[in-house]
Amino acid sequence: MSDQPDPTSPEGPRRGRPLVERLGLAAIAIVFALLFGFVGLAAFSLGEPFLGVMGVVGCLMTLWVGGITLVRG
Repeated sequence: MSDQPDPTSPEGPRRGRPLVERLGLAAIAIVFALLFGFVGLAAFSLGEPFLGVMGVVGCLMTLWVGGITLVRG
């Protein structure tokens, strides 16, 4: 048995995304996070706390995944 993974297997070696692709995905994540944040703030200001919390959670989760995409080459 060798220590090298089989390149034909589904768990074969993964190639990282190019930097320009990671930057583009992070930019898209920022735009969506701003939209979720706007929905959250608008909902809170109109007296809809559940929708507001959901918007803020969506904003934070989108920023988190965008950051992971940017950092994880």
